[in-house]
Amino acid sequence: MSKFVPGESVRIRDDYPPGHIRTPVYLRGKRGVVTRYFGDFANAEVEAYGRRGPRKGVYGVLFCAGDLWGDYKGPAHDVVEADLYEHWLEKLA
Repeated sequence: MSKFVPGESVRIRDDYPPGHIRTPVYLRGKRGVVTRYFGDFANAEVEAYGRRGPRKGVYGVLFCAGDLWGDYKGPAHDVVEADLYEHWLEKLA
């Protein structure tokens, strides 16, 4: 069962743990909107070290390009969509 729903605003965890991390640095701490739930998948951040862990939900999250890069000069409607593991998403109040 998915923890987040399409249209829900989320913030990406602003964390910098060591190791194999699948969340781009430029997204950390940024706000986005969930576009879809892909399902639960093996966590590549754990499996990179030959370990198994619980499967994690993966979501498509949409970001305005101008919100990611303060000096962005492109069109205001430009967006970036990233597929992110659930444990990187934080609910917004």
